[in-house]
Amino acid sequence: MRIIRFFNKQNIPALAAVTEDQQVYPLPYTDFLDLVRTADRQGAVPLALVQNEMASSQPLEKSYQELDLLVPIEAPEVWACGVTYERSRDARNYESSGVKTDEITFYDKVYVAERPEIFFKSTAARTVGPNQPVFLRSDSNWQIPEPELGLVIDQTGRILGYTVGNDMSSRDIEGENPLYLPQAKIWKHSCSIGPAIRLAETVENPYQFEIICRIYRGGQKVFEGSATTGQLKRKFDELVSFLIRDNQIFDGTVLLTGTCIVPPNEFTLLDGDRIEIEIPGIGTLTNPVKAQIPTAQKVS
Repeated sequence: MRIIRFFNKQNIPALAAVTEDQQVYPLPYTDFLDLVRTADRQGAVPLALVQNEMASSQPLEKSYQELDLLVPIEAPEVWACGVTYERSRDARNYESSGVKTDEITFYDKVYVAERPEIFFKSTAARTVGPNQPVFLRSDSNWQIPEPELGLVIDQTGRILGYTVGNDMSSRDIEGENPLYLPQAKIWKHSCSIGPAIRLAETVENPYQFEIICRIYRGGQKVFEGSATTGQLKRKFDELVSFLIRDNQIFDGTVLLTGTCIVPPNEFTLLDGDRIEIEIPGIGTLTNPVKAQIPTAQKVS
């Protein structure tokens, strides 16, 4: 069972459930957290409340792909994990050296260390949803999407659901100096999530998710790659435990769990590209790519 947010006929954000056969049932909750908190008060799981509502209502005439979708949750914060897959470690090593090397680097060390790499990624104002543009940094010449499974958690670290995430990354900025990581990761519209949240209680094994990334340019597919969460070096509970350790997080926080799909080293995103990140069972997150005007050129 998946939960989506969309603009209804009155142009008001609304919540709905999407079944396995793609039927969309409206829900009487203001947002995803309202659904979760109502379930908690009743000592139930969100799925039970959703099923009760579905039993007494009719599905919408439109499929969820035809709706004006919003971010499934306005996450107060988005955090992200790095070097959680072997492919990500190799890519980071190439960024920093420009060559494939056998020398042990700090990326190698964090890959095997007890403590994972976790960094701040985005806020609700910087995060976009389905079909909204992700932006390119104006001071970077080597940028890629990073397709990831996102964990939707509450302030205790409880995993409430799973979503699709795009952790946009400037490879040249991080490669120049690892201390530039915040600038390589955080800027306006540098993060997208959606199109839905898969309820945690409906996922038997979260390490069996397939992740597929496709990039289109001028209507032609220029890249496709796939991976599975089974290739992840660390467990989700482990990543969450380090995020909440001595840290205050908020209900509805999203933790992106790292990428295993990296385009070829000679590839960079361009204005007008389209990114599709699909996780079967959750949905396909689609975002056009848009160049920003450099700040120095903007007219106030």
